[in-house]
Amino acid sequence: MEKLTFYALSAPEKLDRIGAYLSERLIRDVSRHRYGYVCIAMEALDQLLMACHCQSINLFVESFLKMVAKLLESEKPNLQILGTNSFVKFANIEEDTPSYHRSYDFFVSRFSEMCHSSHEDLDIRTKIRMSGIKGLQGVVRKTVNDELQANIWDPQHMDKIVPSLLFNLQHVEEAESRSPSPLQATEKEKESPTELAERCLRELLGRAAYGNIKNAIKPVLIHLDNHSLWEPKIFATCCFRIIMYSIQPQHSHLVIQQLLGHLDANSKSAATVRAGIVEVLSEAAVIAASGSVGPTVLEVFNTLLRQLRLSIDYALTGSYDCAIGVSTKIIKEHEERMFQEAVIKTIGSFASTLPTYQQSEVMVFIMNKVPLPSSQHSMEAGKAGENRNRLTQIMLLKSLLQVSVGFQCSNMLTALPSAFLDRLLSTALLEDADIRLFVLEILLSFIDRHGNRQKFSTISTISDISVLKLKVDKCSRQDTVFMKKHGQQLYRHIYLICKEESNVQAHYEALYSMLMLISIELANEEVMVDLIRLVLAVQEVAQLNEDNLSTYNRCALFALGAAYLNLISQLTTVPTFCQHIHEVIQMRQKEAPYLLPEDVFVESPKLSKSFDRLGPEVFFWQSKISEVLGGSGYNSDRLSTPYIPQLTDEDRLSKRKSIGETISLQVEVESRNSPEREQRAPAEEITYETLKKAIDSVAVEEQERERRRQVVEKFQKAPFEEIAAHCGARATLLQSKLNQIFEITIRPPPSPSGTITAAYGQPQNHSIPVYEMKFPDLCVY
Repeated sequence: MEKLTFYALSAPEKLDRIGAYLSERLIRDVSRHRYGYVCIAMEALDQLLMACHCQSINLFVESFLKMVAKLLESEKPNLQILGTNSFVKFANIEEDTPSYHRSYDFFVSRFSEMCHSSHEDLDIRTKIRMSGIKGLQGVVRKTVNDELQANIWDPQHMDKIVPSLLFNLQHVEEAESRSPSPLQATEKEKESPTELAERCLRELLGRAAYGNIKNAIKPVLIHLDNHSLWEPKIFATCCFRIIMYSIQPQHSHLVIQQLLGHLDANSKSAATVRAGIVEVLSEAAVIAASGSVGPTVLEVFNTLLRQLRLSIDYALTGSYDCAIGVSTKIIKEHEERMFQEAVIKTIGSFASTLPTYQQSEVMVFIMNKVPLPSSQHSMEAGKAGENRNRLTQIMLLKSLLQVSVGFQCSNMLTALPSAFLDRLLSTALLEDADIRLFVLEILLSFIDRHGNRQKFSTISTISDISVLKLKVDKCSRQDTVFMKKHGQQLYRHIYLICKEESNVQAHYEALYSMLMLISIELANEEVMVDLIRLVLAVQEVAQLNEDNLSTYNRCALFALGAAYLNLISQLTTVPTFCQHIHEVIQMRQKEAPYLLPEDVFVESPKLSKSFDRLGPEVFFWQSKISEVLGGSGYNSDRLSTPYIPQLTDEDRLSKRKSIGETISLQVEVESRNSPEREQRAPAEEITYETLKKAIDSVAVEEQERERRRQVVEKFQKAPFEEIAAHCGARATLLQSKLNQIFEITIRPPPSPSGTITAAYGQPQNHSIPVYEMKFPDLCVY
């Protein structure tokens, strides 16, 4: 061997003939089953290959690859393993000169086949599979960096390599507790096909450039589809964890786009399959946070929301097709619900990876998808349409809540832009109690910037606020501006939600948290005064009961007011205010405990209907509060003015009967009590005449549109002379009008006696030039 090596090195042009001879001998020995000679010939080839790196090695490699192919074609496992080992040694050699004509197609196919070996003997099967994986690793190493080689990233190769590796990875489920990094695995584990396949897959993906990611991921998705591996989802999640950690971070969004496309392609698959894809997406998004989620952020959310809407349709119709009963698959509602929850969770995962400004965009995007009565085009008519609207509203608000929980923004003006807040608050006026609760929770997640929310989860009248350990910061300038702009809107919606008969304990707890968090996070002196007025107005709602609320609702409103005023009095630290609130609470404990939260907000509330027999001492009085706070520098005039919610257009757009009643009540109260009633426009009364006018106005619009069309048509088709004559006539008319205006302008202003008198007493008729006339400032440009 030494002599042969020396000869080959000293006469490199002879290498190809040496290779051809050894190749001929080996092929003959294989066919004659002389395996000893086969091993010798292979060893000789290996040593020559390792020793010689000259210009003419290419021809020798051809002979070498022909011999390796011969061994791999053999039925004998030992020869297959021998051929693989030689190929791996060759793959690790860095060649000096590129090869233009070498092909590895056969090796990719053969090694992939070996990866799927089903030999009866377990040990031999394991060895053959491991040889196959090592062979694929060798092919990748040899070809991936050489631009002149056949492109290993072509789908024809990837469709063989990736499934072969995944096939050997499938046993990873049993070793789920294993660390994700192969470096920390034991020696024995490293010898398993599973571990080897994982290392090879990581290496393959780590070498993938931007343009090759798609070809590498597509076979993974097809493999998971073909073997129904989305449903248990453990293996699918494990695969994508490997993928996300192996690829270059800047390519993360490509994988996510592939998964989204696959979700769309499977939109008519079983809910469990779709849920599996969505949960894998959720995992991938969290890992992608360190890299980039990509440029099409809204497209991600658009796809997820579209799937959510489809799922709602499937659950309602019981069919994957538009026509009911056409689909042969049976849709299970609980599975669709599981899928919807998975989508909502994924929306939250995605949003948490985004920067604050993009989270804001996403929330506006989701809110604009919520169907509302104020935007008629997005609401569907009929019973089925109403169900679909309600489910869509709930699911989208759940998604919005998921995003808002992870949203951190110190500036409320940027966190809640006007368009977003208007839509969100108009959702709070819908009849559905669940929807109202979601809106309150979303608002709370925005307002609570110091984690005080949990401290108000139960409503009570505690005597010492210090036990709550509240985190309070001074109200910033931006927060003051926010409350100036949107405060009245917030108070109004809190007031209207309080009047809802379908409220349960959760609603009152959310309202209590809302009032307290506004007081802590966004309150200056003016806001405090307004909140106290609002709570006193809510007490009056319960007292007068013009909305026919149930006993529980009335007691709950009294209890809510007591709990809030108890805490706010301690926050303002005005002793006389605290004393008045404390006295009323003590009187209630003696005479009417059912007006306090300790008796109302429990599993079995102790209620009483005897509201009429209650004395004035168990109520909070606006005059008294105005007096005690006015003495401490608060605006007593504002405090003594009863709170009346603003009337807005959204009330008229709402379908709810109770809102209609609220409007008429408000208008009535305003007409009686408001000092500004002369300035207010009266509420529009809808009669037969107004409806007739509205219909007539449509006909007028039609006529106007037709007239415009005729004018345009005339200018397009009429002869030039006719148009010129028409325009000329109009120009003359315009000129005569202008002349009249100039006449008026240059005529002198009349004196008190009717004429201008000159110095000599003679009447003077000449006019003053325009440039000498004195015009008012507003007329001068």
